[in-house]
Amino acid sequence: MERPTSPHQNALGQPVGASLSDWTPRPFPARETMQGRTCRLEPLDPARHADDLIAAFARDAEGRTWTYLPYGPFESADAHRAWLREISSQRDPQFYAIVDEATGRAIGQASYLRIDPANGAIEVGHLAFSPLLQQTTAATEAMYLMMRRALEEYGYRRYEWKCDSLNGPSWSAAERLGFTFEGIFRQATVPKQRNRDTTWLSILDGEWPAIRDALEGWLAPENFDAEGRQRRSLLDFQRETGARSTDG
Repeated sequence: MERPTSPHQNALGQPVGASLSDWTPRPFPARETMQGRTCRLEPLDPARHADDLIAAFARDAEGRTWTYLPYGPFESADAHRAWLREISSQRDPQFYAIVDEATGRAIGQASYLRIDPANGAIEVGHLAFSPLLQQTTAATEAMYLMMRRALEEYGYRRYEWKCDSLNGPSWSAAERLGFTFEGIFRQATVPKQRNRDTTWLSILDGEWPAIRDALEGWLAPENFDAEGRQRRSLLDFQRETGARSTDG
């Protein structure tokens, strides 16, 4: 890998990063609903969401959803409910239920984590999409809403996605959304008594406008026919906005 260079130097003639003299720490995310067209993200509340989430994930009888997460599948509905009560009270990670706008039912979860207001970095993770949410417009919109809140509304400068390096669907999903691969942390953690190498990807604030425009173009109602099929792919919009090169 080619080492980075910088046109900026300090008084000693050493290369340094660009000045961020106007930088101020970002706000810590408030636990607020993020409203979209096909879904909304609500601060996770077991009293409101547990029954829906347990029922939605029960559709995954084999437990594939949980393979690359450090928890689950749960031995019973009570165990799942207890876990939801535990994580819903945490400040970081900050969990959200992904609610289907058409049915009003929670069908997945996501969180902000490793929230670093001082440096403007925030991660999206703990992604668990039930079969009702997987490969839907709502799945993409949920991620767009979280990106927009962090990068645009709160002004974070770095938005991270990390996954088990063997979790091909998660890695592909991140790249489809516009994240850039940064590298692999080898032997990073030991979830479920297994080795995990962790893949790091990110979106930077300067990259967000083109990624946002592509996502908004793809999510627009007119991009879908009466049966909900896309007319143009997200990749088409990314190439149009410059979020991805023509050969990427």
